[in-house]
Amino acid sequence: MAKKSAIERNKKRQRLIAKYATKRAELKDIIMNEDLPIEERFKARLKLADLPRNSAPNRERNRCEVTGRPRGYYRKVKMSRIALRELGSQGKIPGLVKSSW
Repeated sequence: MAKKSAIERNKKRQRLIAKYATKRAELKDIIMNEDLPIEERFKARLKLADLPRNSAPNRERNRCEVTGRPRGYYRKVKMSRIALRELGSQGKIPGLVKSSW
């Protein structure tokens, strides 16, 4: 089980990402629009830099929903390899068969 503080920090980042998503997208559109004057684009870049650092989507960490483990994460089932194997052995994941020989 991961530390509670790390899990909560990631949840806080998810909330910030959702909160600032539209503003961040608008500023990025202004920055990428080459028809606008460079001064306006530079101001948009400064505003983007003023947004909270944790509101950037690439700062969010994929974590297992069962244990909170950050590594060995399978996106398709949203859990770590360890939790996947454990639940698969118990037969709680439909369609998953653990191989053994």
